[in-house]
Amino acid sequence: MNFLSLTLKPNALHVQAKDQQHSLLEQTLAFSDFKFPQTGEVLAAQIKEKFPTVAGAIFNAITPEFYTENKQVSSLNAGLENLTKQFSELLNIPILTASQVSQETDLVAAFKKKADYLTWNLDYFGYTPGKEEYSVESLLTIGNGFMGLRGTIPEMTLSKDHYPATYVAGLYNEETSEVAGQIVENEDFVNTPNNQYFSIQVAGTDEWLHLETATLHYLHRNLDLKTGLFTSHMIIEDSHQHQLKITAQKIVNMAQKNHYSIRYSIQPLNFSKKIIVKTTTDGSVYNYNVERYRNLTAKHFHITQLLAEKNKSMIEIETNQSKINVRQIATITGDFFDTAAIKNTICKESIEQTIPFTAKENNIYTLEKHVQVTASIAEQSWENPPSLVTSFDREFAESKSAWETLWKKSDIQISEDLMSQKLLRIHAYHLLVSASPFNNNDLDVSVTARGLHGEAYRGHIFWDEIFILPFYILHFPETAKQLLMYRYNRLGKAKENARDNHYEGAMYPWQSGLDGSEDTQKLHLNPLNGEWGEDHSVLQRHVSLAIAYNVWMYWNNSGDDCFIKEYGAEMLLEIANFWRSAATWDETTQRYSIANVMGPDEFHEAYPNSTESGLKNNAYTNLMVVWLFEELENILSLLNTQEKTELFSKTGITQEILKQMNDIRKRLSIEVNDEGIIAQYEGYFDLKEIDWEQAKEKYGNIYRMDRILKAEGQSPDDYKVSKQADTLMLFYNLNKEKIDEILEELGYDLPEDYLEKNLLYYLNRTSHGSTLSRIVHAQLAEEVAFHDLSWKLYQEALYSDYQDIQGGTTAEGIHTGVMAATIYVTLTTYAGVDIKKQQLTIQPNLPKKWTDMRFNLDHKGVHYQLTISKNTVQICSSQDTTVMVKNHPYQLTADEEKVITY
Repeated sequence: MNFLSLTLKPNALHVQAKDQQHSLLEQTLAFSDFKFPQTGEVLAAQIKEKFPTVAGAIFNAITPEFYTENKQVSSLNAGLENLTKQFSELLNIPILTASQVSQETDLVAAFKKKADYLTWNLDYFGYTPGKEEYSVESLLTIGNGFMGLRGTIPEMTLSKDHYPATYVAGLYNEETSEVAGQIVENEDFVNTPNNQYFSIQVAGTDEWLHLETATLHYLHRNLDLKTGLFTSHMIIEDSHQHQLKITAQKIVNMAQKNHYSIRYSIQPLNFSKKIIVKTTTDGSVYNYNVERYRNLTAKHFHITQLLAEKNKSMIEIETNQSKINVRQIATITGDFFDTAAIKNTICKESIEQTIPFTAKENNIYTLEKHVQVTASIAEQSWENPPSLVTSFDREFAESKSAWETLWKKSDIQISEDLMSQKLLRIHAYHLLVSASPFNNNDLDVSVTARGLHGEAYRGHIFWDEIFILPFYILHFPETAKQLLMYRYNRLGKAKENARDNHYEGAMYPWQSGLDGSEDTQKLHLNPLNGEWGEDHSVLQRHVSLAIAYNVWMYWNNSGDDCFIKEYGAEMLLEIANFWRSAATWDETTQRYSIANVMGPDEFHEAYPNSTESGLKNNAYTNLMVVWLFEELENILSLLNTQEKTELFSKTGITQEILKQMNDIRKRLSIEVNDEGIIAQYEGYFDLKEIDWEQAKEKYGNIYRMDRILKAEGQSPDDYKVSKQADTLMLFYNLNKEKIDEILEELGYDLPEDYLEKNLLYYLNRTSHGSTLSRIVHAQLAEEVAFHDLSWKLYQEALYSDYQDIQGGTTAEGIHTGVMAATIYVTLTTYAGVDIKKQQLTIQPNLPKKWTDMRFNLDHKGVHYQLTISKNTVQICSSQDTTVMVKNHPYQLTADEEKVITY
């Protein structure tokens, strides 16, 4: 085994390549004025070029001279642990410190152990206040589908530097604000009272420890993805040179949705004195996570009750407009005090509980705080709350067991690629925090675009469900069904929305929150010029197609005919009727058209110089409408005569309406040029081209090309520029064979290589302003055998939140859509699993870097365990069944593993 030895000197990194007996090669990589993280990135690139094949590395101790010489770094943010982490991730190998190696007898085993640790743990060292800190907090969020707690340490309060928040699924409130001289209404995802706060005062100082005023010597935060345990270690010093080591642990109980617990340990390092520890129930909090929303109304609740007695406290709030109640009951216990020592102070918007005690140098004093959170929207636990918690260890054991159950079903194991493995686990973890089989099945909620992690998009539910739902469909079908029921329960509002806009059927809103009303804002802030402009994104009617697609995907994969008969068929029929009513006949073309929509692209809202918003014959929309009309026929065939009669009576659908749908599906219009390029919408080919190289040179980051153009006084409506996949989204949703059938039925004849041509055409005109853009294009690139391009885009999508590639958006919450989509593409594109067909179909297509991958999934009520390698598929099913591998059928016997070689 070859490995590296890394020694960081004041002006150079000395690199030795070794095996376990000999030194093989040495290089000295010079630098001047080390900057973190930039210099490390440059050095790592040089190492990869000079030492392309190593299994691990050892990072030697860093001398004080390094920090003396390099003034722009400190041991707080660029200490040995953080540099080891940085080089490990950039080189994609496990790296041990020299002190760790000194405790090991088997170096190979030590590297393997470290690699396993790295794929299950998120570690952050140091502290950079502001957007970077906000992003860290999003990624360190803990939760259980009912509530989420951002990854702050207990000493942090609401400020521009850091942002503790406690979110409850489905908790929305609407408020009015004045924007650009107009009164606008916005429904927001509400930040609830903060019960996590702790601070310390050493006697005689009159100084509560704050990060802003104290000296921070060390901060390490860890999130164990396997168990959901958050741990922080901090060494901090007040202005009187009192040093304390503080360790905090937090869990949100995955097995019991209403509970979270904190264990807080204090160790005085250089003194013995009286200490006062304070914990606060803070009801003064408000929404502050998203900078561009900060001039809007931010306080969404008022306090209805504050109580405190002995070691218990209670706060109850009510949201101002939606009238939802939230109650938090906290209990504190500890090994260094009794309840009589606690002083309770009830203030106007908070409760302070202080505990004085005499501390001895190097002794450790531990306090536990257990918080029960109930909300009136979760009626069962509101009316019959669970018993209060008294033990962190007991809560953690219960939660850990629940996490183990979830990982058994959802974990994807990849060999030979440490970072892809880590990032896929990060993504699965955050999806399970956002919606969990343990806690969501009795909730009337769906997964927000930013999870339970932040306030971007005001916590609303978008078409992102089309990317999110497959994760649950594959692994937790019952949770997928619950998420679909959120939409069914708002079918009435969708029908009302259609009527208000002069359509029939059900038109689901682009942004949905509490009751399914259209919550899309009418004005949008351009951060590049600080101006508010009209927002026409409400015209993205394709959200209804996403819901229809998810209903079909759930049914097709689960075989749940009961769901279709009771709920799904009604939703599909009402959505189809909306699209029927939106289609108009054009005598000139002798085809139907659909106008006044926006496609998934989002940059194009209207035609150039038009005074009206909306586009005509968006290809994605129209072809998905044809698909819906086709599948509706199959779905209705599941119903018997009486069931159909009742359904048609309930929905008002007639045979004449069904006949019209059938006619539309054969004669709906799209625009195609002579080369086989499908126009994003009618008239797209008349738009101007953008000089992409000039734009990149001028602006660097051109992801949001729409904002750049508007800031220059221009409009993206005039240009062939896309934020993300639009026409190409068709091939993400549907197999190419299905799209070929649709195009043929519509009477369009395209060349055999039209997919490749369309991919290249649109890829060259896409700015990737959404993190979802890369993963959709990665899938399509692989489909046409552009393997290197696929891998590049896939990796960018995997890293998009972890590296916050959009420059601050992760601060506002993780992107659930791209996290779910990377998992889906891993399984469907690279493992080659197709769940859209009657039989489970597998066409393995592993990336060059991977030797094998293991995973589980559910299909048609059968649970599968699979291992995919370069030449074999190992598969075990829970029932006798047949699967297709490389276009050949194979019979499987229940609980017997079969090895298929190809």
